[in-house]
This record gives sequence, structure tokens and C-alpha cells, in this order.
Amino acid sequence: MAPVSRVFALKPFHRPRLWLGLWLLAVAAVIVLSLVNLSGLPPVPEGSDKVEHFLAYGVLSAAAMQLFATRRGCLIVAALLVALGVCLEFAQGTLTATRMADPRDALANTLGVLAGLATLLTPVHCLLLTLDARLRPARV
Repeated sequence: MAPVSRVFALKPFHRPRLWLGLWLLAVAAVIVLSLVNLSGLPPVPEGSDKVEHFLAYGVLSAAAMQLFATRRGCLIVAALLVALGVCLEFAQGTLTATRMADPRDALANTLGVLAGLATLLTPVHCLLLTLDARLRPARV
């Protein structure tokens, strides 16, 4: 069995902590926004929140595919994102008075994760690595 550090190794970025930190910040934002009272916001059309769930988890998942170097690491992170989405739905139903659990939200989260995971099969999976290389300061 490979050590955890090898499974979750990042791609060879010039600024790995920056990219990982931004991704973790995005994960934290999704957690907070899933649990805070949003009743003061204008209502959204029926069912459009499913698109928001899909997009949020799709972006988190696609970003993770940009970060992690091994397919195994990417698959584990995708599974963890699915678990996060399901757990947050339970948390909304049990820990908040203004939110409710919705299995369709959990499904939208899961489909978003799968869409992000599918980027591994495209040339897009190295986009952040290319951007990071272009942002690397020139050596004198």
C-alpha cells in the first residue's frame, strides 16, 4: 500500500501551497454556505438550486483533478467530495433550523463531482500546471 503522501501528491507546481490553499478555501466556502442562514437572499426559481449544487461540486472536483498527481488520489478526493455533499445535506436537516436536507441536492452534488472527475479524460486536466509554469518568475 502506497504511503498517504504519495497517494495525495500534488502535481509539480511552482506554488503548490497556494493552489492547495485556494482549493481548501473553496471547500471551506461550500461548507459554510451550506450551513449558514441564507433566508435573507432573494428566492431562486424552483429547481435552480440543483444547478448551483452541480456547479459548486463540479468546480471543486475539477479543481482537485488539477491539483493531485495520481489517479488514485483524484478518485479518493472525488469520493470524499461526494461524502462531503451527502454529509452536508444531513447536517442541513439536523443542525440548522433554516435549511432542510434534500436528497436531490446530494444527487446534484454527486453528479457535479463526477463531471469534475471526467476532466481527467480531457487535456484540461493539466491547465493549472500550465498556468503555474507561465506564472513562474524568470530566473536571472
